[in-house]
Amino acid sequence: MNQTIAILFGVSITPWKLIGYSGVLLFAGRWVVQVFATRRRGKPVIPRTFWVMSVTGSGLLLAYFIWGKNDSVGVLSNLFPMGVAVYNWMMDIRAARRESQARETSREISGGVPSH
Repeated sequence: MNQTIAILFGVSITPWKLIGYSGVLLFAGRWVVQVFATRRRGKPVIPRTFWVMSVTGSGLLLAYFIWGKNDSVGVLSNLFPMGVAVYNWMMDIRAARRESQARETSREISGGVPSH
């Protein structure tokens, strides 16, 4: 996994670096997703995709820093953000489940007729 598969602009590309670059793209790209969601809603919002990209990007970066580079600084710098992202993702899922249950209960109380 550490053998050079290509040299691009003088940078040696290995399979581990591709994993690391993918993690960086996902972790940074989550902000693009957040900006588009905010523009669409007209107010600051963090969509679930943001958390999925955070966790996936952090996971890829952790793999790179643990097995590809063996760098404790990289591991520590990605471990905490991944924990926060997992926590927020789970909170988002729980909140959506509560909202869905509340809507269903409201429909049952109103006899299935949507209230306006």
